[in-house]
Amino acid sequence: MSLSPDAAQVGQPRAAHLQGAALYRTLWRWHFYAGLWCIPFVIILALTGSLYLFKPQFEAWQDRAFESVAFAGSRIGAEVEVAKALAAVPGAKFADYELPHAPQAAGRVWLREANGEKIRVVVQPVSGEVLDVVKDKSRPMQVLHDLHGELLLGDGGSLFVELAASWALVMVLSGLYLWWPRGASGMAGVLYLRFGQGKRLFWRDLHAVTGVWISVFAIFLLFSALPWTGVWGKAFKEVRQLTGTAVVKQDWAQSRSGERSEATAVTAESGDEHAGHEGHEGHAEHEGHDHSSMAMGYRPEMPAAAMATATATEMVKASVVTLDEVVAKVAPLNWAIPVLVSPPHAKASRPESAGKHAALVWKVRSDAQNRPLRQSLVVDATTGEMQRHETFADKHVIDRVVGVGVAAHEGQLFGVWNQVLGVLTAAGLVLLSVSGVVMWWRRRPESGLGAPLPPMEAAQYGKGLVAIIVVMGVFLPVLGASLLLVGFIEWAVLRRVAPLGDWFGLAPRAANH
Repeated sequence: MSLSPDAAQVGQPRAAHLQGAALYRTLWRWHFYAGLWCIPFVIILALTGSLYLFKPQFEAWQDRAFESVAFAGSRIGAEVEVAKALAAVPGAKFADYELPHAPQAAGRVWLREANGEKIRVVVQPVSGEVLDVVKDKSRPMQVLHDLHGELLLGDGGSLFVELAASWALVMVLSGLYLWWPRGASGMAGVLYLRFGQGKRLFWRDLHAVTGVWISVFAIFLLFSALPWTGVWGKAFKEVRQLTGTAVVKQDWAQSRSGERSEATAVTAESGDEHAGHEGHEGHAEHEGHDHSSMAMGYRPEMPAAAMATATATEMVKASVVTLDEVVAKVAPLNWAIPVLVSPPHAKASRPESAGKHAALVWKVRSDAQNRPLRQSLVVDATTGEMQRHETFADKHVIDRVVGVGVAAHEGQLFGVWNQVLGVLTAAGLVLLSVSGVVMWWRRRPESGLGAPLPPMEAAQYGKGLVAIIVVMGVFLPVLGASLLLVGFIEWAVLRRVAPLGDWFGLAPRAANH
């Protein structure tokens, strides 16, 4: 029996409605499962991220005793401070000297262990007394940084965070689709809450309205964090190498292990033959060097072949220009703190230069959290000439975009208002998580997970939606891999074990929202 033209026309809107309802319920399920996985991580990341926003204020308070040290007389100088620090931590190597933040501030010397870990030593600027020795990884804000970035679980934790961030994007984007007003009369429940209409409606509005107001900022936080991640960040770096847009050393690391690897590489480039080789023959002999004599016995040049095996101390001894002279040259520049001076290393030591003389340079850089304020230069260790001054504007456009994103992510791009905006976004994410849990708890069944059931009608995905899913799976490889894994588990296990399928809510029902 065929339908009349009028009946067919009537059936078309109904079919479209059913397909829309099926798609809505399908995306609701995606939203639910994304939230189920993400919520614990979102809360942890939001809380730790909110605290980390105030790193400058916290560390200024924490180090307040070192910022204004009562002393009379002249400072002993950077070189002697370095010698005192090295004597306090046997076996460590000189990594950086941090310029005093104020005239009365104590000296800060950064040393590096063979495994790449850094140690900060604070030195009284007149007596040379060592006031504090602390491993960088033990400092409260560094612990918070590692908890935020990898849950204190190393590279495995970093992968979990990346997976949670990828699914959080799915949660936010699917949430926006669910929020989209369909036939709404006015903005109540869309842009602001409705009160006095029952708890169910209140929690629904709180979840939806909070989500729409913070969605843009949440998406920005998630995307700006990607360069730090292990999988996406490394892939990004490889793409830059393939496209010829990579720099010698990017301004961020993918993980703590990545930071340590880069630190060890920097130590090796500086000519420290013992980096990562604690049992190397002759190690004890080099530990016994008189580091307080760094300012004496300089050689203006060193053969490039000798540089390949020179220790950091020998590199410093090969310099005509002393650390104190470098500090005197760069201090008046008033760069954003902290400003770090690294010991001399060769500007170029290619194999073809073996037997020739290679120039040594001191490296000076601002390591400010507000990355657009960062600058760097080198000081020729023979002539004292300042060279290769690089500002943020001189960097590749990709590095500038990432740098701005990182600075905003850390709450340092536009001062206290950046921090306030970060806290509000984090608070909104926590509120979204809590309200989502409350809504689920209030409607959960006596048995089963309580996931939204799939519709009877299979959702028809348009080409646009399919393209979005494919692009997201490729752009976020951890998300793509997890989608394939989840699909396989559902097909191979959940669809074949009825009790599990029922508990996860795989039994369909007629679409009705």
